[in-house]
Amino acid sequence: MNHSKPIAIIKTGSTFPQISAHYGDFDAWIHQGLGSATDVMVVDAEQGGPLPALTELAGVVITGSHAMVTDQAPWMRELMRWLYTLVHEVVQMPVLGLCFGHQLLARALGGEVADNPMGLEVGTVALRLTGAGRQDALLGAIAGHPWAQVVHRQSVLTPPPGATVLASNVHDACQAFRYGERVWGVQFHPEFSADVMRAYLQALRGEGLSQQQVDSHLPEVRECDDASAILGRFAQLTAVQVA
Repeated sequence: MNHSKPIAIIKTGSTFPQISAHYGDFDAWIHQGLGSATDVMVVDAEQGGPLPALTELAGVVITGSHAMVTDQAPWMRELMRWLYTLVHEVVQMPVLGLCFGHQLLARALGGEVADNPMGLEVGTVALRLTGAGRQDALLGAIAGHPWAQVVHRQSVLTPPPGATVLASNVHDACQAFRYGERVWGVQFHPEFSADVMRAYLQALRGEGLSQQQVDSHLPEVRECDDASAILGRFAQLTAVQVA
């Protein structure tokens, strides 16, 4: 798939060094999910990389991060301003936030983000799509088998005004939302393979998870091909936009 304009992968952090040494980093996993033939531009926002001109892009994906949205670091505030302008001035450009990106996008659009009262959610979990989610141009791709990989302490506690909640579960009332017609946030990680999810569980041993918790979560990890498919679907939506 060749775009006349690239999809910008806005990098907001990196995975653990021991994971990246074996599997690569967030941007590589996202690019793989979008399709290797998809043109991408990686922008490291956390390290102060300049944000691209909006006219240069076919779409935007904001990665996950080990940072917390509530830290409100200067680079986060700058990125939120850029996203707010993007969403309101280029209304047809597809935008997708993943985990931290989902939270940052929600915060930029007026939602509430904070520590989830239920604590850390991690592993392969079941999602519950809303009626709107089952009909959604992006999330409808996972309607058949709504399982996904997650690892997060903070959540979108209140979606942005006017947003439509597309998925939830017992732990998180807003696992996914849509704002307008072409802006999405998902709390889960469509870019994570089962191997990456297992590696995260191992990395969190003693850093938020006990050995017993790790041992209980590991057997539940599985591939989530339907959730992963939303990245390819997102690439298709950007292709339609620039065609």
